[in-house]
Amino acid sequence: MEAPAPGSRARGAPARGGHRPVNHLLEESILPTWLTQRPISVWGFAWIWVGLAVVIVTFQYGANGVEGGVPLAQVMAVVFTATLALAVVMTLTADIGTEHGLSFAVYLRAPFGTVGTHFPSVSRGLVAACWFGIQTYLGALAVNGLVEYWTGFSSWPVWYAVFLAVQVVNVALGIKAVERLASLAAPCILAISLWMYLTLDGVAELEGRNIWTFAGDGDTTLLALFLVNMVVWAPLAVDIPNITRFVAAPSGHRGFLRRNRNVIVAQFAVLPAMQTWIAFIGAVSFIVTGNWNPIDVIREQSTGAVLGVLLVMVLLAQWSTNTAANVVPAALNFVNAAAPRLSYRMGVVLAGAVGTAVMPWLLLDNLFTFLSYYGGFIAAIAGIMIADYYVLRRRRVNVPDLYRPDGQYRYARGFNPAALIAWSSASAIALWQPDYAYVIGFPVAFAAYLVLMKAWILPRHPQAEIGAERPDDYLATSVGASWVYDPATDAFSRPSVADLPQDRARSDI
Repeated sequence: MEAPAPGSRARGAPARGGHRPVNHLLEESILPTWLTQRPISVWGFAWIWVGLAVVIVTFQYGANGVEGGVPLAQVMAVVFTATLALAVVMTLTADIGTEHGLSFAVYLRAPFGTVGTHFPSVSRGLVAACWFGIQTYLGALAVNGLVEYWTGFSSWPVWYAVFLAVQVVNVALGIKAVERLASLAAPCILAISLWMYLTLDGVAELEGRNIWTFAGDGDTTLLALFLVNMVVWAPLAVDIPNITRFVAAPSGHRGFLRRNRNVIVAQFAVLPAMQTWIAFIGAVSFIVTGNWNPIDVIREQSTGAVLGVLLVMVLLAQWSTNTAANVVPAALNFVNAAAPRLSYRMGVVLAGAVGTAVMPWLLLDNLFTFLSYYGGFIAAIAGIMIADYYVLRRRRVNVPDLYRPDGQYRYARGFNPAALIAWSSASAIALWQPDYAYVIGFPVAFAAYLVLMKAWILPRHPQAEIGAERPDDYLATSVGASWVYDPATDAFSRPSVADLPQDRARSDI
């Protein structure tokens, strides 16, 4: 079958000469990406991760570590180790995008059901929107500080609205615009962090302080520091397929490492290194100035043109982080819940509205409480995804049925009780000990889901890809193929990469 043009709308429109009801599982932005529609290179993905690492909480928990009595060298070691541990989870879930070109919310139809997916995916979308608001607020503070310094005018709400609008437009332009911004912002991020270190190290030397021997009077444990680092990236660890479905992947390679090589380079090298570096800057800022917030530190330690340049760099850092980590996941999850009536661009606008409605300027004051409470239910989603994708389905997915209301993923009226029970119970148990939410939620959900599926659901709702006589029929990238939807026939095909158009990009995200 000839592959349809990427720009064709997949909104359940009637076939030529006939009529069919609207399919609420179809919308162009959540269709599988083809191998020829993945423009992000290994360098592009690495630049995205440089931007993603600059999250305000990373500065803060670096400072909290040394304030809590953990030596600076140990803080860095813990952050690096924790990020590597989370990179394992993140790379496992990333293969869903690499292999099948699927977004996070669409894949969740397999374990949760075509309707049940909305519970975890919308929950994740709301968390992403909250972070969108927080990062936008921090960027607005940077702009306000610069304008106030030069003109005396101060009104962060004005700059919040402007910055919000600019980001919405940028992300609405598509994934290539996100990558271009990251490649611009990454060098700025590296430059500003280096300036901060050199400036603070100079201040410490003048005052006779040794940053490596500083010891706070708190009682923070290494385990607590390890876990909070994991929670920060737990949301992106589950919905990273939203990004990896656009990362270039070699066709026809069954080996996991070869197939995901571009993902692995970024997530096992760039992410841990940048995460450790930013936590280090936050810790040094606290040791030298008593303040970990980079915006405040820059305003205190610089003037004139230097202040302007540095605050613009801070703005770019927040902008770069927001686009890939928060706006894209929120928009796609909202689209999945309201398809086909909500387009990707309207999903981006909705993410901005939700991110503002939660009043992020107040949420920021309770950031670590916020992290503790969502860590458990995010970890439970990760446990279910990995159990479903690797243990039950062995990476094989009946992708056409993910878009069929009456297909195998309908389960019981669109809900898979096994996933919902595993998710809710694991989340509840994790909330009992919010400081350890991630390490509780993940294994409990993983085990509960497998037991319930094998003992209860699979005998009643057989899954075509599990135990199939021709298992390769349910793979894509590994066998050099892509899943393609044709709206004219309302059907999927799986042509080889040689039969796909080589010069067409998606018109959406």
